[in-house]
Amino acid sequence: MCSRPAATPPTGPGRPGRPRSAAADTAILEATRAALVELGWSKLSMSDVATRAGVAKTTLYRRWAGKNELVVDAVAVLFDELELPDRGSLAADVEGVVRQFAALLERPEAKTALMAVVAESTRDEPLRERIRTSIVERQKRLVLQGRARAQARGELPPPAEGQEGGGTADGTDDLIFDVIAGAVVHRALVSGEPVDREWARRFTALLLGGLAAVSPD
Repeated sequence: MCSRPAATPPTGPGRPGRPRSAAADTAILEATRAALVELGWSKLSMSDVATRAGVAKTTLYRRWAGKNELVVDAVAVLFDELELPDRGSLAADVEGVVRQFAALLERPEAKTALMAVVAESTRDEPLRERIRTSIVERQKRLVLQGRARAQARGELPPPAEGQEGGGTADGTDDLIFDVIAGAVVHRALVSGEPVDREWARRFTALLLGGLAAVSPD
């Protein structure tokens, strides 16, 4: 996986005139993920996170209004690690990001935190919206980047006039993201099956070529 500097969560509110500390943010988010793995969602508390991170509880509340917001940002930073290196073809790019995503979901802190916030969001619409804006919408950048790169190689038709650098007018990019993310999350976290090289290859063939591409004949 290509490394990138840890992202500073963009959604936590801060008071004017009191600049945020990137080191404190990193410590708090790491403590949140560690506490989730150890304690689970129901026992996780802002006080416990503050103690683990070595910060005052008031510092925590200046950045996040409550546990829901904090945990979503702790997950979002992990997903910001995902990259789309140029592997030479659209198929290779898709296979690469699928396996990278699956490797992220194997990490206990990522798996526990993601499943916790998704479960809680079923009865908390503001939390669900925060997941959409802080995780889902931000990671659609990978689809946009992959499509633009494939168009530059001539593997996909060029963008329609006025759509350079943006999403498709018919929402195809959203659908592609849903298909890839949904399949990998289901395989890794629901079915509990490995997302290995062969599965990634067959899934990519299905995505790019349809059912005929993976039929036994």
